[in-house]
Amino acid sequence: MILEMKVPSPGESITEVEIAEWLVQDGDYVEKDQAIAEVDSDKATLELPAEESGTITLKAEEGDAVAVGAVVCLIDTSAAKPEGDTSESTPAVAAKPSVATEEVEQKEEVEQKSVKTYATGTASPAAKKILAEKNLDAASLKGTGKDGRITKEDAIKAVPSMGTPLLRGNRGETRSKLSMLRRKVAERLVSAKNETAMLTTFNEVDMSPIFAIRKKYKEDFKEKHGVSLGFMSFFTKAVVRALELYPSVNSMIDGKEMITFDFADISIAVSGPKGLMVPVIRNAEALTFRGIEAEVKRLAIRAREGEITVDEMTGGTFTITNGGVFGSMLSTPIINPPQSAILGMHNIVERPVVKNGKIEIAPIMYVALSYDHRIIDGKESVGFLVAVKEALESPEELLMENDLIKALEM
Repeated sequence: MILEMKVPSPGESITEVEIAEWLVQDGDYVEKDQAIAEVDSDKATLELPAEESGTITLKAEEGDAVAVGAVVCLIDTSAAKPEGDTSESTPAVAAKPSVATEEVEQKEEVEQKSVKTYATGTASPAAKKILAEKNLDAASLKGTGKDGRITKEDAIKAVPSMGTPLLRGNRGETRSKLSMLRRKVAERLVSAKNETAMLTTFNEVDMSPIFAIRKKYKEDFKEKHGVSLGFMSFFTKAVVRALELYPSVNSMIDGKEMITFDFADISIAVSGPKGLMVPVIRNAEALTFRGIEAEVKRLAIRAREGEITVDEMTGGTFTITNGGVFGSMLSTPIINPPQSAILGMHNIVERPVVKNGKIEIAPIMYVALSYDHRIIDGKESVGFLVAVKEALESPEELLMENDLIKALEM
């Protein structure tokens, strides 16, 4: 029986996928549920499992865009599973050079033995003029004229070196097709720049209080909960509090209406093997420090291992991106549409700051909020970022209800 395997729907609004990589070859025997291909949608990379056991016939090439529901391969379920390979290896026999190969080698040998003359590498008068105009050195060219003389045609075909007298080193280039996920990310980023009134406001955060908390409790926290006490839980908590104070930041435009959410689904930007992915922490307002850290770890691992699903990346009312892990000091993050704002975290650097009239050294992080000015006013955007700063600089009071031990044990 020949089974037609069709492309399943990875999620709503997805009409086609791209064959990123075949994990089997045409004619291979596959087992049921064996991963036979990786397919890219505009949201994620997914594995395509074999529906039955049998011999497979591929009906699409790598890089092909295939519509959802289209036949992507055939499986002959009546084919018997082949026994183990019993073929004996035979010693390799050196192939005898062909006549053509011998002729080429003899020709190369003759060329190598050719005697150089005064004309070798010398440019003709016409060639000299052209090379001078192109700012090229005759020594960088190989002449095709008699005895290696550089002809006018050689000079015309010579490529200028952008002001550099000699062309040296590797000047190759590589072309590779963008994955469907990368193309979709590119489209969304350009769309966000072109279709929103995006503006960015900045502030700085003294991370000393959070450093002190982590230094004192991170080992106990990890031993108790099995996850590290990182910065994401503090930032997520601070964002949730700020969204409650400034609900317009937790909104989005739908036609002529503005939708404001009474929950906080926080998207977190994660760098995966296929590019940027943005999984979502659902109902972050209801999670504890432990709950946020556990969810961040789970989603990050799934994204980096290519196991993230479309549902886990769909939705989100606000995004947090951390360029600091790559060493970024400051940036203007691009809004993740249809959301209306995104918070950028950056690296933490010891800087001189003034405290109580004295200069001290403190771990400082610059933060940036990019927002859609169509529905978020400057007063609200600045107020939101100040609220985030206040919460991060007074975490015990504003994020832990003055009960640090209870907040970290939950």
